[in-house]
Parts: sequence; C-alpha cells; structure tokens
Amino acid sequence: MVSSQPTTLNELFNSAVERYRESEFLRFKVEGCWRSLTFGEVAKRVRELALGLYKLGVRSGDRVAIWSENRPEWNLADLATLAIGAVDVPIYATQARSQVEYILGDSASRAIFVSSTLLEDVLSIKDRLPSLEFIISFDEYSSLPGSPVRLAQDVTDNGRALYGERPDLYENLRRAAAPEDLATILYTSGSTGDPKGVMLTHKNLTANALNSARWLELEGRHQLVLTYLPFTHIFERGVWYLYAHTGATIAYAESIDAVAQNLVEVRPAAMTSVPRMFEKIYARIIERGLVAGFPRRQIFLWSLGVGKAWAERKDRRNRIGTLLALEHKIADALVFKKWREALGGNIRLFISGGAPLAPEIAYQFLAAGMPILQGYGLTETSPSVSCNTETRNRIGTVGPVIDGVSVRIAEDGEILVKGDTVMKGYYHRPDDNEEAFTADGWLRTGDIGHVDEDGFLVITDRKKDLIKTSGGKYIAPQRLESLIKSSRFVSQVVVVGNARKFASALIVPNMELLRSYAELKKIDYDGQTDLLTNPRIIDLIQRQIDKYTAELSRFEKVKKVALLEHEFTIESGELTPTLKPRRSVIERKYAGVIDQLYEEEARSVVVV
Repeated sequence: MVSSQPTTLNELFNSAVERYRESEFLRFKVEGCWRSLTFGEVAKRVRELALGLYKLGVRSGDRVAIWSENRPEWNLADLATLAIGAVDVPIYATQARSQVEYILGDSASRAIFVSSTLLEDVLSIKDRLPSLEFIISFDEYSSLPGSPVRLAQDVTDNGRALYGERPDLYENLRRAAAPEDLATILYTSGSTGDPKGVMLTHKNLTANALNSARWLELEGRHQLVLTYLPFTHIFERGVWYLYAHTGATIAYAESIDAVAQNLVEVRPAAMTSVPRMFEKIYARIIERGLVAGFPRRQIFLWSLGVGKAWAERKDRRNRIGTLLALEHKIADALVFKKWREALGGNIRLFISGGAPLAPEIAYQFLAAGMPILQGYGLTETSPSVSCNTETRNRIGTVGPVIDGVSVRIAEDGEILVKGDTVMKGYYHRPDDNEEAFTADGWLRTGDIGHVDEDGFLVITDRKKDLIKTSGGKYIAPQRLESLIKSSRFVSQVVVVGNARKFASALIVPNMELLRSYAELKKIDYDGQTDLLTNPRIIDLIQRQIDKYTAELSRFEKVKKVALLEHEFTIESGELTPTLKPRRSVIERKYAGVIDQLYEEEARSVVVV
C-alpha cells in the first residue's frame, strides 16, 4: 500500500495513479485535434522512458536537463528522470544561448531532453560541454550516422524492452528515492551575472503540493484546468504536481497567444497565471465595451461602477445592501455573464502570482464571478508561502500564510520564511548560501512586507528594488506600478527614480484605447507619435496617474512620465519568461529618456 502522505515526488505521482488510473489526466492538441492520456497511460510512458534513461547509463544523482516549450513530453521527462533518482535541470525555451551553455556546464548535465526547434543550438555547444553525453530529441530528427542525437521514442522503446527483461527494476528504482534527495536544480533567470541554481529536494516539492492542496481545499475536486505558464518556472511546475495529486485533468494551451481561444475550447474551471495575462484580458474587455455604440457603452460603464462597488464591499465582508445586490444582478445579466462566456463559461477561480495585480482588475473579476486569488512564493520556497482562498480572500494582499510554512518579519521589514518547502541551498554557491539565511536558519526572501491585523500577508516591494530618492525617502516601485496599471489606458509601467529628486514612470500606453478615446473626443492626429504628443492625451495620462495614486504621500507620487511606443518583451530582454520587468535592463536601455525626465525644463511626458 502507498502511504496516504507521500514523502517524495515518486510517491506523490504513484499515489495519484493508483487513485485515478482510468481518469483523464493530460489533454493536448495534436495537428489541431485535442487528444488525451489517462493517469494509467502516463504512468506506463513514464516507466518506459525512465528505464530507457537507465539503459543509456543515467543513474541516481546524475543531472538531466530539459530544454523545451511546454508540452506533455516535458512532464514525462521530468517524472522519468525523478523515477530513477536523477536530478532534472529545466531550462527556459527563451533562455539566452550563452546562459544555456553556462547552466549545462555548471550543472554538469549528462543528458538533455530537447525539442526540435532548439536541437541545433544544443549541437552547436555540445563540444564545449564535456559532461553532456546524451541528446534526446522529443521530435523526429533526420541525423547523419554517428550523430549524438537519440529520439525520445527510441529511448522509450528500449525501456519497454528492459521492463520485459527486468520487471522489478522500475519499482526498485522509484522506491529508492528519499525525501532529502535532490530532485531538481532551477536556475533563476536573473538580469545580471550568471544564474544561480536553486536546489529543491523531493521533500520540498512534495510538501508544497500537499500543503497547497489542503490550503486550497482541492482534494478530490478532479477539476479541469488549463496550463500555459512555463514549467521551467517553479510556479507552474509546483501547480502541475498539485494538479496531479488532486486528480485534475490538465489541458495544455497551445501557446501564450492561444490562451484566449483555448479557454473557450477547453472550458476549464481554473487556471494559474501572472498579472500580465489578466491585464491583457481586461484591456480587451474594456476596449470592446468602450467602442460599443449607444446605449451599450453606457450600460457597460454603469456595470463597471456597480461591479466595483459590489466587489469592494464583498471583499471587506461589508453589508452589500438590497439595492446594490439587485443592481449587481442586473449588471451580471447584461455584462458580466458575457465576460464569463468569453473565458469559457466555466471558470471558478484564477490563481495569480509572480507580481502584484492591480486592485481595479481584481475587483472587476470578482464582480464577474471569477475571483483571482493572489498568492506569494519564491523559487527558493518551492514556491508557496501564502495564498488567498475562495473563503478567505482579500484583494491587495497575497493571502494568509499557508499551513506548513512559517513567516517572520525582520526589523527592516524583510519577510523571512521557514518550513519543509525551503530550498536545500544554491548549487556550488557557498557564499550565497551563507547570505541567504539568518543565523537561526530563516530564509531571507528579499521581499519587504507585513502581516495585517487579520493575518493577511502584504508585499510592499523587493528589497533590492526599493527606490531611495536624493532626499533620502524610500519608494516602493511595485506598489506604484500596481496602482498605475489600474488605469485602463496603461498597458505596462516601470517606475524609476533612484538617487533622483522624485519618481518618474516609463509607460507603454494601451494604444487601442487611446485611439478609441481620441475618436470619442474628436481628437485629430496623424499617426501614433502624433497621438502620444497631443496635449489632451498627455493630460489624460497625467489625470489617470493622479487619480489612481491619490492616496499616496507626496514624495511617493510620480511627477513625470515617458510614454513609450513599443511594448517591453521577452525577446528584447526587458521581461523575464514569466513576464516580469527586468528593471536593470529597462533602465539601461532607456537611460537617455530617463535623463531627459530629470532636466529642469523637461516636459512632463517624453515620447520615444
């Protein structure tokens, strides 16, 4: 019998297979058609691939890299690697090639699973990586005789043959893994210097799945979910283990661009995401509502007002009142019901992490019956530290600290964490390990925050990102950015101002909404640059910033703004793979623009 409380990822997966063997587990598209695998079918493929790796010569403790976009094969490779006691090393599909070479070399990976789109890149650096022996392609590949590339299907076929010869081998290997054994090395996607490898054990990741399942009350839900965030990031990978443990059916989005379409096709009950996706969805909804003719536009705006008023009261557990409740029902029937249908019609909740979510967006999604539960965690904590729940949710916070995790606030406001989910340490980084923990063993998160009077954790900012003005005042840029992004006219924003007199902001406007606004207000313009330099548009952005930051202290407020014509992107290096801004990269790229903002006679808005 399998223990009711797994202590390794191998036990966690095997327990799920025993309970849900015939249930649909993975759903994905092949040549435009949705296909699926049951828990039992996935288990069989994992066993055969694991034994195929073993037959190649991969052994317990060996490092096996995975360099690929999201696909079911990614997770099969992960589970197969863990099953034989090896350690996997995930690499972002968008990672800079120089960093890929560094990661493979630093981890001394013996094997790498790779998708066909990245295969040539691996081959181009293999000769500089003496430890790398096996390149395993997920896809068909036409290679010359003597090529180091093996097909994943061939490795699987060899494993199937080995299982016929030694039927007990897989179980023996799977059971040999211990809770304290290293499961994965996750290299953080830092913007400066070489990435650091975070070492997470079987106990770390298993505890995270079990803690999260209890906290979110997901046991036995068997819900259908959609996944699109990269598995290389601990957020979605940890959630994948959670889904498996609770018997969920996991549908794979075809790509980030296809998420909206896949939501309608799959009709999931839940999805994890980062704020940037919600911002885009919300902007699209607002755009459609504002361009609607009379009287639909007026009904749309009225519904937004009613929804926010209703959501604010519900969030704070205040009495809603008969009239507001009736108005919300009308708004739901006229507007919010259509939002739900546009997102599949079956969403029960979203979970958001990675960055602050604008309160305005959170209130409107709550009003629409699709609450966004914000959580908080780090790669170093496997990742969950806190999370709002369906029954205990407060917008503007990242929820109460989950069971099994302890939080302490240091004298300088830094959040400190302890628990079974805290990492083993950084790979080959003794100095960083010493700095990462306090003398009494608490992990330093690098985040500033506090726990409010009701037990909800509030994140103020990253300690290293705090802006210190030339007057000695500290400004939390993430908080400012979150408030500014409440404006429907703002697509992206990065606040700057370290060692300057005041804070300024680099803003990428929502051009579609600006064009709609210009049409509504009969503003003539000739092209995008002309629109952004129009005094009435400049005044609009200034008023929006003043509106959403009205409650801030004078020294915290943004005094000048630069409007940018081009979005920050992953490809340009300005965003991480999880769509968070790389501040140092952005500040270097726009150094000239930032300098202009602080010239004595500078205009309040600069266009580049």
